[in-house]
Amino acid sequence: MTLETFFKKFELFADAPDAVEKMRGLILQFAATGRLSEKMNGDAPVGELVHALARGKAQVAMNGRRSVEKPFKNESEIERPINAPDHWAWVPLNDIGVMSGGMTPSKAKATFWDGDVNWFSSKDIKTDELIESELKITREAAESTGLQIYPTGCLVMVARSGILKRTFPVSILRAAGTVNQDLKVLRPFVGGIERYIQIMLRGMTDFILTSLVKTGMTVQSLKYDEFEAQMFPLPPLAEQKRIVAKVDELMVLCDRLEAQLQEREGQNAALARASLARFADAPTLANLEVLFHKSYSIPPADLRKSILTLAIQGDLSSGSSDPVAWSEVRMKEVCDLITDGEHATPQRVASGIPLATAKNVRDGFLDMSQTDYVALETAEKCWKRCKPKDQDILMVCVGATTGRVCLVTNPPDMVLVRSVSLLRPNIQRIEPTFLDLFLRSPSGQSQIWGGVRQNAQPCLYLGKMSEFTIQLPPIAEQRRIVEKVDELMALVDALETQLATARTIAEKLMEAVVAELTTLD
Repeated sequence: MTLETFFKKFELFADAPDAVEKMRGLILQFAATGRLSEKMNGDAPVGELVHALARGKAQVAMNGRRSVEKPFKNESEIERPINAPDHWAWVPLNDIGVMSGGMTPSKAKATFWDGDVNWFSSKDIKTDELIESELKITREAAESTGLQIYPTGCLVMVARSGILKRTFPVSILRAAGTVNQDLKVLRPFVGGIERYIQIMLRGMTDFILTSLVKTGMTVQSLKYDEFEAQMFPLPPLAEQKRIVAKVDELMVLCDRLEAQLQEREGQNAALARASLARFADAPTLANLEVLFHKSYSIPPADLRKSILTLAIQGDLSSGSSDPVAWSEVRMKEVCDLITDGEHATPQRVASGIPLATAKNVRDGFLDMSQTDYVALETAEKCWKRCKPKDQDILMVCVGATTGRVCLVTNPPDMVLVRSVSLLRPNIQRIEPTFLDLFLRSPSGQSQIWGGVRQNAQPCLYLGKMSEFTIQLPPIAEQRRIVEKVDELMALVDALETQLATARTIAEKLMEAVVAELTTLD
């Protein structure tokens, strides 16, 4: 299979995560391994380029600029990490160009900043070429600190940053400037090869990140001496130009594919909104399935919120032709108990009665897999305030996860802390499952966060909670609504699984094709 075939079959992989980015990476790998070009009889041998580099290096040394060899191994011991054509040369980076870096002038000196000299940092290394920096320094700053002003044609690379965990940014300087201490600059000994060197370094990103980057106390950084001494594959100059032209051609195709995907996503978003409106008008299973069309599926989390909204607004069919009367009630009118857990910090013990905190209350379930414990004697004192029972509702009421809700079924003996509130529904007036739906709905969450008091951390007081208003239908209608919601949510779960499976298949298919391409000779 060729890259051209890969492009033609792109629609098969379009649903895979970062499909276009992976394609770009594949192009660069092909370029660095000589699979985008062929040897041509009229090409000057690569030896001529190697000699030109040597002459340039000697000239740099004569001019007094830095060009110091720092080999860390004998040439025969230096790893050649990729396969390259036999007619290419393997050349240490310090024979291709001289590498140096920069620094940050004192921020305390106003005369050093807001000048006309480009001063590039890692924030600027986001494009193929660098023309203007976000921050600029003055000539005085450059002269006072000895910062080197680099000419156009140099390669600027991120040498110290957390971004080196996942990528190796390299840009070409197209306007003179200097750099800070997190960047390194490679000034080639021969002009006109910078674009190929950029492609080569990007195409060898995986090797650079795994073998030539070290992890420090806070961030990653290049192993500078080893990086400069590393052997890199270098084709003849004429072949370099053909590789650059081919890469540029293929990258244009990638840009077009990306633009097409973005346009399609925009169109699909409009279709999704229309489909969601259709579902809101008629919340049937058939209309729900439409929302999961592979081209414009709505995020399941958003769809679940929509279902909850429709439920508490009475927009899910009751299944009866008789009008159903709804009434507005306050939380305290439909709950026998509204309280929270122990305010004093209970003494922990190695084993005993579990202590339920905010971390144990998940969306829709109670997770007691990790918990502290209190002694039975302590628990019995705490239970005078409250002890969770079957069909109680627990809700986080302090901290960033305020509003997380779960309905407990036959809970084990446990002690609640202050950050967890307990609601005990009056089952004659409200179904616990209906109250659970209300609290998890956008309307319920809006009231929760509308009542939160922002102290050192968010806090929802019991008085505010007691005054929440609920639109409440009769018990029989509540049960029908809960059944309908369960039915719709189960379908959402099933359809979400289907979508995830489809994405996984697309990703695995793409991985298989990429593996086939990268292992071919």
